Amino acid sequence: MNFRITSVGIGSAQDVVIIRQRARQISSLLGFGLQDQVRIATAVSEITRYAFSHTSGGRAVFEYDKTGDAPCLVIRISENGGELRDANPGLHDEFFPDQGLESAVNTARRLMNDCLVEFLRDDGTSITVRKSMPHPKILTTAQLNHISAQLAASPIPSTFSEVQQQNQELSATLAELRERQEDLLSLTKELEDTNRGVVALYAEIEEKAKRIKHADEMKSRFLSNTSHELRTPLSSIRALSKLLLDRMDGELTPEQEKQVRFIERAASDLSELVNDLLDLAKIEAGKVEVNHSTFFIEKLFSALKGVLRPLATNPSVELVFDDPEKTLEMYSDEGKVAQILRNLIINALKFTESGQVRISVAPLPDTRMIRFSVSDTGIGIAPENLQLIFEEFSQIENPRQRIHKGTGLGLPLCQKLAKLLNGSVSVKSTPGIGSIFFLDIPAALDVSNDIQSEALHNG
Repeated sequence: MNFRITSVGIGSAQDVVIIRQRARQISSLLGFGLQDQVRIATAVSEITRYAFSHTSGGRAVFEYDKTGDAPCLVIRISENGGELRDANPGLHDEFFPDQGLESAVNTARRLMNDCLVEFLRDDGTSITVRKSMPHPKILTTAQLNHISAQLAASPIPSTFSEVQQQNQELSATLAELRERQEDLLSLTKELEDTNRGVVALYAEIEEKAKRIKHADEMKSRFLSNTSHELRTPLSSIRALSKLLLDRMDGELTPEQEKQVRFIERAASDLSELVNDLLDLAKIEAGKVEVNHSTFFIEKLFSALKGVLRPLATNPSVELVFDDPEKTLEMYSDEGKVAQILRNLIINALKFTESGQVRISVAPLPDTRMIRFSVSDTGIGIAPENLQLIFEEFSQIENPRQRIHKGTGLGLPLCQKLAKLLNGSVSVKSTPGIGSIFFLDIPAALDVSNDIQSEALHNG
């Protein structure tokens, strides 16, 4: 049950001033801060002023409510008689008989936690406003009685004092508004300075992006031109080496044969680097075409066996191709799929001292993807290096790396080619145990996307 603190009748203009004064005094005794005191007094004053101007009588009742989830101050202002007597009974949040009531209620709702309007057939209009207490502690009856006694003992200030108080409140509010306006102007200036900095930064970033794009285009053009220019002399060196090794110009001494084989091996390594550079340059320039065709994976594996078995020169390493399903087929670029697998297998052979390199394939469950797996029992890769191996020209420091020097382009090339086919290359590895490289490719490449290489280049 609510505790009634006091009530004031509404019969004259002086009562409107008294109710405002009492609202400020009660809210002060209950512990509300100065700003809340002004809010409560203003809300009550607006509603009381409306009630006085539209009715022949009424009352303002101040109560302390401790029955809800949180204690609050309740002020109920009711009027009897007047033009609102014939209004329909019930609660109305959107209907107001005139703009004066609507303005008073809107003001109260902005300043208080709650404002409830009741239009009653026999008792006129009742407006109840609530303001939550500034502290959650519930006041006892003894404390409330003490507050009532303090209120009764305190004199009601004169109208002149109330006007003076309102002027002071207005002055304080204006000063606060002026201070906030100055803060707002300062903040606006700071934001303008920040915006100018951001615009300048964007302009700088855009300029650098253009330079990077130009440098990237120059790099791709340089790689492409250089690769083409190197291919012809490299082909000549390899052909001449083969002629010498085939004894077309006569016998070679053992030392001469050894030196020629060094030349041939160096030329082959350089040719591999040139081919990888050229492929990367084409992909980055968006000039790689995807040739769609239907092919059986069994035949693809058979071709890879023929090409790669001569490279498995270490008798301690077994190259194993698991037989795929005879009916397993794909609609994709067979040449690029073979190129990716060939690079992955060669890489596995390089870094496997003993054991086996196994190649298998199977459809991924609940997808339209085919997964190729190239597993080895080689040196493995540390977790912190798993991302590094897919960066161009990056190589991991390892004793095996010194024996089999690579270009650092094989895995990045595999990844780019896989993306070109709407697929991906991933790896799982344990140092000292081995690695498994996965190539996931759609079983049927989407032929509607004929600008994949261009999209890859731009993205």
